[in-house]
Amino acid sequence: MIFPRPPLLLKTLTSGIVNWSVPVNEKCIYITFDDGPIPEVTPWVLETLSAFDAKATFFCVGDNVNRNWDIYRQIISAGHRVGNHSFHHIKAWGTPKEAYLKDVEQAHKLINSRLYRPPHGQLTYPLIRALRKDFSIVLWSVLAYDFDRSLKPEKCLAILLKYTKPGNIVVFHDSLKAEPRLRYALPLFLKHFQSEGFVFRSLPETL
Repeated sequence: MIFPRPPLLLKTLTSGIVNWSVPVNEKCIYITFDDGPIPEVTPWVLETLSAFDAKATFFCVGDNVNRNWDIYRQIISAGHRVGNHSFHHIKAWGTPKEAYLKDVEQAHKLINSRLYRPPHGQLTYPLIRALRKDFSIVLWSVLAYDFDRSLKPEKCLAILLKYTKPGNIVVFHDSLKAEPRLRYALPLFLKHFQSEGFVFRSLPETL
């Protein structure tokens, strides 16, 4: 089952607690990338964004930052924003609260950001209460499903074109799993919305 947009009930229950979109009065899209940086995909993403004068936000896994510090610095030098995506891409469901928060803090020592996105979109209310003291929690408006190997690249692009609206936070993945669909969909997504007069911005540091 594919849910490109989050369920309305979930958004209603978490309104004012987590961020699903950004209020705008213009044709603006907030592109985000999860799970990098990695040398096989992230540099290509940076080149593609540059070709369209697009800024984005990269929610980085601390362990990947530790392994690929030069690419992490390239993201920042290119004028993009970074966010915390935990150190070990840890799941909230089934992980003790203190262990989870320790993992987030480990990533924070490397990633200079107050933006946090939970891996797999998993959170609990106790974690939300703890994380909100130090972070703006960012989820998404549209999920590209580029990580789903069962989907054709054309399907991922169709999802994005159908559901993306002004002020939306859109999630791609700079990962090996997503690479075939990402390489197809990202440039065509940027080309389409740029032709429609949209601009692409990184998220504000505080939401």
